[in-house]
Amino acid sequence: MFGVTYLIRPIGGLLLGAYADRQGRKKALMLSIRLMVVGTLLMAFMPGYTTLGLAAPLGIVIARLLQGFAAGGEFGAATSFLVEQNAGRKGFFGSFQFASQGLSTLLAAGFAAGLTAVLSEDQMTSWGWRVPFVFGLLIGPVGYFVRRYVGESPALTTEPAPKSPVRTVFRDHWRGLLIAGGVLIVSTALNFILQYLPTFGIKELGLDDSLSYVALFITGAILTFGTPVVGLLADRYGRLRIMLPSALLIGAAAVPLFHWLTASPSFLTLTLCMTLLGLLKAAYFGALPSVMSDAFPTTARATGLSFSYNTTVALFGGFTPTIAAALVTSTGSQVSPAYYLLAVSLLSVTALLAGARFQNIR
Repeated sequence: MFGVTYLIRPIGGLLLGAYADRQGRKKALMLSIRLMVVGTLLMAFMPGYTTLGLAAPLGIVIARLLQGFAAGGEFGAATSFLVEQNAGRKGFFGSFQFASQGLSTLLAAGFAAGLTAVLSEDQMTSWGWRVPFVFGLLIGPVGYFVRRYVGESPALTTEPAPKSPVRTVFRDHWRGLLIAGGVLIVSTALNFILQYLPTFGIKELGLDDSLSYVALFITGAILTFGTPVVGLLADRYGRLRIMLPSALLIGAAAVPLFHWLTASPSFLTLTLCMTLLGLLKAAYFGALPSVMSDAFPTTARATGLSFSYNTTVALFGGFTPTIAAALVTSTGSQVSPAYYLLAVSLLSVTALLAGARFQNIR
């Protein structure tokens, strides 16, 4: 279910992204948060199977689809809005897109660690899993208030929007789609590997539940506070000068770190491995939003970003935990997910080099 509901994201990306290019970033962001609140509300208060029968899990799927559709349009509109505020500091401004994702990882890990520490397994299954969604509902009105009163992107006042941003993107900017999606692959796969590692530690290595999620909490803190620093450095020294070495190091470090973790399974080893991967991820994706944005013109940017981002997330993100678990099961090797991470890092390096050659991204 976790992976399948990611398949709706590219559709949401195309529809809401095109809406953002035609009607403005602000309107699209307000629509996306409304949809996200409705999906989260359904998740938080959906009655159980004993009450509704099959309608209960179907309701959860519908809620996830709403969340996926909203998230699909969120990235393109939000990232376009951020990088268009200041052309000279687009690396720094754009980095807050992924810094906020680091914050979401931090909050999710905090809830997981706290709830698994204080609640029994039966309590978690019965009602504890709903607590983070209720908290998410509290954030919704705050986000809506901010979006309602923020100004529109200044870049939209200079160029007219195309009649069909979707047609324009696929007809004229297909190379940008490949580059933007390609540079995102390793970041997306690593993000879900980091979220998978606590489960890996619990299920495969027998580590304590709550302590494993504390390791993810630490990683979330690194991503939240380290990413804007990297965005600032990228504006000063060049984005690819930071991203290319980071992508290569992610691929090179994955296999040794997994070997170390499986050879010496402990909370300390898990924390150190996740910390190192978190630092490399922050170094890579601090400048990533602005690099992806430069693959498209302003008039089709939200559409291009939304589709490339969500297609990549659907293929290399939503199914990464499933792929990682399947690799462990089929090969019998607990290190096998690291080779997957090595392979996708090489794909992103290729996309970065293509961006430098064909789109003059630096």
